[in-house]
Amino acid sequence: MLTEIRQKPRKKRRQLGAECGELEDQLKFETVLAETSTRLINLPVERVDDEIRAILHLVCECLDLDRSTLWLSSERDTGTMQLAYFFDRGGLSVPKRLDAGQLFPWALSNLLARKVLAISKLSDLPPEAARDKQSFSSYGTKSTLVIPLSIDGSVFGAVSFAYLEQERKWQESIVNRLRLVAQIFSNALARKRSEQLLKESWERMNLAADSANAAMWTLDVNSNHIWTTEKARKLLGVSLQNELTLERFLSVVHHEDREGIHVKMKQAVSAGEDFSAEYRIIQPNGSVRWMVVRGHPHSSGSGEPNSLMGASVDITEYKNMEDQLRERLQEIEELKKRLENENIILQEEVKQLSEQKEIVGQSAAIKGVLLQAAQVAQTDTSVLILGETGTGKALLAQSIHNMSARKNHPMVSVNCAALPPTLIESELFGREKGAFTGALTRMAGRFEIADGSTIFLDEIGELPPELQAKMLRVIEEGKFERLGSTKSLHVDVRVIAATNRDLAGEVERGRFRNDLFYRLNVFPIVIPSLRERREDIPLLVWAFITEFQKKMGKRIDNIPKKTMDALQSYEWPGNGRELRNIIERAMIVSSGRTLEVSLPETGDGAPFEEGGLNLEDVERRHIISVLKRTSWQVTGKGGAAEILGLKGTTLQSKMKKLGIKRPAFL
Repeated sequence: MLTEIRQKPRKKRRQLGAECGELEDQLKFETVLAETSTRLINLPVERVDDEIRAILHLVCECLDLDRSTLWLSSERDTGTMQLAYFFDRGGLSVPKRLDAGQLFPWALSNLLARKVLAISKLSDLPPEAARDKQSFSSYGTKSTLVIPLSIDGSVFGAVSFAYLEQERKWQESIVNRLRLVAQIFSNALARKRSEQLLKESWERMNLAADSANAAMWTLDVNSNHIWTTEKARKLLGVSLQNELTLERFLSVVHHEDREGIHVKMKQAVSAGEDFSAEYRIIQPNGSVRWMVVRGHPHSSGSGEPNSLMGASVDITEYKNMEDQLRERLQEIEELKKRLENENIILQEEVKQLSEQKEIVGQSAAIKGVLLQAAQVAQTDTSVLILGETGTGKALLAQSIHNMSARKNHPMVSVNCAALPPTLIESELFGREKGAFTGALTRMAGRFEIADGSTIFLDEIGELPPELQAKMLRVIEEGKFERLGSTKSLHVDVRVIAATNRDLAGEVERGRFRNDLFYRLNVFPIVIPSLRERREDIPLLVWAFITEFQKKMGKRIDNIPKKTMDALQSYEWPGNGRELRNIIERAMIVSSGRTLEVSLPETGDGAPFEEGGLNLEDVERRHIISVLKRTSWQVTGKGGAAEILGLKGTTLQSKMKKLGIKRPAFL
């Protein structure tokens, strides 16, 4: 009896000791779990794997377990699991890639259904777990506990613990402890996976933003704090360490765009609508960058916008390209207008120069002229060509231009006598739109069109006195202003002038500026009249015949000696132009291959006499004779101007100068 009484306290003491030891082990285990859980929460994601391996090792040591494994599902296929971590106290090594679906299909299906598998002995496995039983046996497993890893009800892995030496029953206290371990692992791995996904998403967004040259940003409406990508901060010149606010952002926006972009952002928030705008920012180095922004308001749960999210794209290069394109289009438009003007001028030039392609003659007088032309052609010196009307001054000017370095550009010609005084200024120097009544468009002047080329000023002696000063300036400085403009234009133009007047006498009489005369008269060339080189007349006649044969489809093989002598004896007051007109008329009336020429008579019906008449008298008598033959028709088809080879306005000007008037009875 006493013995029984004494034994009861001893058994109780043993039971209490065992319970105390179990409590001490549980406390120790829970302390380890608390410490590891705390470490995993604050641990950087790149160190989570190492920490989980260490915890598996520690748990096995604490609970005297032989093996532990951890399986994770694929992000793309949650129905499969791959071995991720493995610990074995005996040092067993396994292949790096093991698929739970192939080795343990029955266990995997139960895990995905969120079931905890506590297998004390393999014989407890059902018949459908035959493949699982085989795999457990092959790896020496006697008893195993498999716990699913899940977050928000979704299974993404499993952790297992095993005994290898002998079969053991999984006590509820041990299972609960290991479920705590599984929960800790679930939280840590879910955080790791979430941060990895966020990092990948961030990297993809940055890659997409960088590819689009876009800067992402979010404005907190309440705090005015702006979150941005690194690219946006680089553009704004704000480091990642410094806070970026709305005020800081607006401070780098160009002052002309600042108010506009601020107003649009506020309107987008208040109206809850998207917005877009273009603006400029001033970078720390002072350079200006163009940005285009697209923004979208984001609402809180209450429906009120609490943030403004958007993307800004650097469009500086596009803006520069737009500016360059605009400049090119303007240049093209100006070149187009210049080309149109040149085409008009060229048509006039072709019409004039198609009559004769080169200066014909073998006389010493004409050879001297051509030698002078060749000498001055390679310079930019101004040339003054003097000579009677019809001697070929325009032809010589074209020859000088063709031998110059400017020959790749068309020579621009202006007949100062043919232009009305009211239009000559705008014709020479151009005009702005609205410069005078009827000026509906801007027009480039002849000097502007001749930039880089040669301008030929025919009949320069007819230039009005009020324009002579402006002409002097453009010759000396290359500067002028369009009519109706104060902006000076600069041109590089070589000037060749021509006149049949005595400019030196005009200067003495005060009708021509002496400074302009001396500026033009740098290299004077005097073209001899046809009377002074009669030996060239046969060459000229045949040159004209060759020209008209092609146009008229006729052929001339013979010129009677009497006809040629008459041509060489005639005074030719109209010089080469008159000779050409007479040959053209002769080609028309000649019926055979012999040229039939009819020379004009003097005003009183008698041939011209040599001597006793000055140049003006000869010219007056010849013009009168032609006017009589045309019944005093000055212009138009078959008129005196056409026969004399002059423009109608030029002939009218000469008639006024020479005092020729139409008889009152006609």
